[in-house]
Order: sequence, then C-alpha cells, then structure tokens
Amino acid sequence: MNIEDLTLEEKIGQMFMIGMDTNYITERIRTMINKYKIGGIILYRKNFNTYQDMLKLINDLKCLNKKNKLPLFIAVDQEGGRVNRMPSEIKNLPAAHKLASIGNTDIIKNSAKITGELLKKSGFNLNFAPVLDIKRFNLSHAIGDRCYGENKEDVSKYGISVMKELQNQGIISVIKHFPGHGSTKQDSHILLPVINSSIEYLENEDMYPFQQAINNGADAILVGHLLIKKTTGIYPASLSRKFITKYLRKKFRFKGLVITDDLKMKAIKLIYGPNLAVEKAIQAGNDIIIFRFSHAEEIRIFERTLNLIRKGKIRESRINKSVQRIIKMKEKYNITNEISIEGANIEKINNEIEKIRTIVNESKVTLNEK
Repeated sequence: MNIEDLTLEEKIGQMFMIGMDTNYITERIRTMINKYKIGGIILYRKNFNTYQDMLKLINDLKCLNKKNKLPLFIAVDQEGGRVNRMPSEIKNLPAAHKLASIGNTDIIKNSAKITGELLKKSGFNLNFAPVLDIKRFNLSHAIGDRCYGENKEDVSKYGISVMKELQNQGIISVIKHFPGHGSTKQDSHILLPVINSSIEYLENEDMYPFQQAINNGADAILVGHLLIKKTTGIYPASLSRKFITKYLRKKFRFKGLVITDDLKMKAIKLIYGPNLAVEKAIQAGNDIIIFRFSHAEEIRIFERTLNLIRKGKIRESRINKSVQRIIKMKEKYNITNEISIEGANIEKINNEIEKIRTIVNESKVTLNEK
C-alpha cells in the first residue's frame, strides 16, 4: 500500500485507535470503521463474556473493515496479573513482579510465548505490553506489581525478553509507559503525575530500559501522561513535541510507532479537553492516538483535525510520516482482515499457564522458607 493511494480522511483515520463500551458492534463502531476508516480497535474484558464471544467480535470487526484499504490493528492490554483482558475460561498468568521475583528468564519468556500464541491465534495483532517502568512504589500503586524489577537492569533484561517473544509470535509489542512511572506517585487515570527528577537522572535510570529495548528492535512505544518539570513545559510527555522529537526520535533514534496513552484519562480530559489533547498529540509527533469519547465528540475531533490540516495548523507532511510508519508496521506483521475461525487450544493454553503458576508458587514457598 502506498500512501498516495489514501485520501486525507483515510490518513487521519489510520492515526486513531478507539475503545468499545459494549459486547457487540454498535452504530458508533460501524460509523468509525466504515466512514472514518479508523486504524485500530482496542478491546477489554467487558467486550465479551466467553472465548467464543471474543473470537466472534474480532472476526466481526475484521469483516466490517474488509472493504477498507488497510486492515485494523486489533489491540489489547494483556499483561497478566491484575491487567487481564481474557475471558474467564482462560487461566491468568502471574503478574510481572511475581514472575520476575523467581529470577528465571526462561519462565518469563515462556509466559510471553503463551500470551503471544493465545493472542495471535485469537485474531489480535498488537499488545500493550510489557511495562518497562521501574518499581519504586508499593504493590497497590497504579503500576505496582506490573513492573519486572526495582532496578533498570532487571527491568531491561526481563522486559526485553517479553517484547522479543511477543514479536516472535507475530504480535506487535508496545513497550510502556515512556519515560517511566518510577519517579511518580500519582495515577494518571485520575491526576496528572509530575516527575521532579532531573532529565539527566531519568536518562540514566527510568529511560534506560526503553533505550535498551529500542536498541533491541522495539516496534512501538506508548508515551505516558507524565509531566517532567523543566522539560515538557505545560504539557505531559504524551503531548510534548519537544520531548517526543528530542528524546524518542533524535536522542534514542527510534523509528517505530509512537502511541499516546489513552486520552480519555481524567488527567488529560479534564485539564486539556478532548479537542486540544488530540491536536497537541498529533503536533507532538504521536503516530497513533488512543481515546474513547462520546460518538459526537469523536466525530467533532475527526472533522476538527481535518480542518486544522486544511488550514495549515497541522501539516499534512506531519500526518504522512505517521501513516507511512503505520503502513510499514501493518505490512511488517502481515496484518490482514482475514477472519480467524479456529482460535487457540484453550485446554493446552491453560495447562501451560498452570505449570507456570505452580513454579511461581513453589518458588515463593522456597523463598519464604529461606
């Protein structure tokens, strides 16, 4: 697919990824796919009750998109532990912190392999994992037990092994939440976290796992809603052109997809509002914008973005760079609208997950005995 084959409207649509509120395809979803040609859908556990429901929904979405020029990203946050989006008949893998606590890279790689195989055979093609934040907070924190370690070396070692295994299974791995929640206390779902650490400290510590992941072939990075004093100005990293351009693109030489964290989070929606947030996210250099607003708001955002480009407030060349990266990634992973009917062998998957859970539990007992 050449970018010249897409209209301006189709190019804008490719940069938007939206969530669903229901377990069936609504008129909103039909409109966003058929009329606005959005680039992706992110699914959550609320969108299906059973595994067969999940397969049917994914197949229905692909079928709905089949007349469009580019296939959909079918995305999910499947980390394991408390961030588990799979239906209840699929057993859950332990959280990153538990897996890392036994110090066995092979177990972590195998867990990622199971996840990647399950997602790929179920019709997904993109996973917002692993978390590369450094754990400097208790387990009940918004990130908490989702971290692979309390230092940059462990997070890099374990996180990169997960990233590469997901890639090996044909799943785009989105590492998150750049530049790292490790130096924050607030939850960006509610408040805008402020990082008081110097940028030099962040480069040497919190950004280190991301830099290592980039050096090891990271395809996509999710930028967090994190305000860094004296660096990102009045906007968080996710909306800061200076930050995304200076650090991700230039300093770290990252050529993959840059994706915003969800713009519906209160930290963003209440401070900046949907319209300004999307405008700044695009101007900052993000390739994919994630949001879930009301249908009317989403339509206004699309039309407003179109007008901003036509008036020259957002350059079409800026849009073209992102769309070219999106096309390249979809082609790299051979993403299509082909319907997946068979699905994964759930009994096999559950047996493999149970083996890992047993190993983790037994290791925990051994550590406690010591």
